[in-house]
Amino acid sequence: MGDIENVERFLREHSFFKNMDPAACKTVAECAANEAFNAGDYLIREGDLADKFYLLRHGNVALEVPVRGSESMIVETLQEGDVLGWPWLVSPYRWRVDARALHLVRAISLDASCLRDQCERDHTLGFELFKRFIPVIASRLEAGRFQLIDMYSKYHDRSK
Repeated sequence: MGDIENVERFLREHSFFKNMDPAACKTVAECAANEAFNAGDYLIREGDLADKFYLLRHGNVALEVPVRGSESMIVETLQEGDVLGWPWLVSPYRWRVDARALHLVRAISLDASCLRDQCERDHTLGFELFKRFIPVIASRLEAGRFQLIDMYSKYHDRSK
């Protein structure tokens, strides 16, 4: 079985693509590739072009926000089965965080330009992908909110 068939099978089995039309999964698979990252490697860097998104197959990834004069702050840790990356959907298509492999990470990457082109040709596919990304975006915003609450409470406790 070729790589594209393996990727397509993985997509069909992944919760993000659950119940997606098989033809749509096949279209998405045409934009996909297997990738691996070693511990400490960055999958994405803040400010870089958001030219992919990832489905994590194995390993953990730390989402980090650079902090001036200090170590980066981990705002969330993603694991097997999670989706990494939504900025490929929103112009100017730039990453807003760093994402670093905590140990060996295997992922399916999806080429953003390829997917945007497919979505322009097939608005049903585009709508389907947007519906699936809304919960991912909401989850990231919620994680950021909790991080801010935690930071504020620590700052507030020190100022007493």
